[in-house]
Amino acid sequence: MGSSLDIDLKLTETILVNFLKEEVNKVGFKKVVLGLSGGIDSALVAYLATKAFGAENVLGIMMPYKTSSSESLKHAELVVERLGIRTKKVEITQMVEPYFEMNPDMDSLRKGNRMARERMCILFDYSLKEKALVLGTSNKTELLLGYSTQFGDGASAINPIGDLYKTQVWALSRYLGIPDEIISKKPSADLWEGQTDEDEFGFSYETADKILQLMIDKREKKENILKRGYSSEIVEKIARKIKLSQYKRKLPLIAKISERTIGREFRYPRDWEV
Repeated sequence: MGSSLDIDLKLTETILVNFLKEEVNKVGFKKVVLGLSGGIDSALVAYLATKAFGAENVLGIMMPYKTSSSESLKHAELVVERLGIRTKKVEITQMVEPYFEMNPDMDSLRKGNRMARERMCILFDYSLKEKALVLGTSNKTELLLGYSTQFGDGASAINPIGDLYKTQVWALSRYLGIPDEIISKKPSADLWEGQTDEDEFGFSYETADKILQLMIDKREKKENILKRGYSSEIVEKIARKIKLSQYKRKLPLIAKISERTIGREFRYPRDWEV
């Protein structure tokens, strides 16, 4: 059962660090900013960014809400301590609470989305202040399953880990020496007390990654995946999540009127030179 998710960790580190340097520097920036949640994904991006630009050129912003886990904040601070990067703490409670009070019918999902977008507003504001690019911290598993907020945590200028499955994020994090307490804790969006990603999914990241790699990277048909022993219910659930979240992985679709429409014919960063 399953597929190989093993990667060359040294080579992957080199590729991602060089990716950051090239993509940030070529558009005239020397600094980056990212949100530090205390989770493994933002920790890994912080480590890669520090290798690429040096600690003095990385700003990690912690943006807790009043119900955020104290452990998450502690882990974010641990990353800052280990790397020596610049940091800022911005409490978002007073920013979002008035809106929640105006909408007393809001459920946890709506509140979580609102907070994710507030945090991204803060990051982009600091990117302007710092003349820095915003780094994304969503991994490939989350992006494929739609487990991100559009224009919230799913937004960024560039994302160095968006092609790494969650299990690969864990492996690269161990290789880079990220503290074990961050790697070993259960992944959580920290939307409410006791919330975990895998409880919401109804399956583990390990299972999801193996199925996703077969579906996406290997282009295996459903029947071939099922022959490997995976649950039909889980395979169907994952396929459905991919389809229903496709809109999150695309730029806004523009209706075609002219000869060269943005996103259709006009696609390339340097196309205007042609």
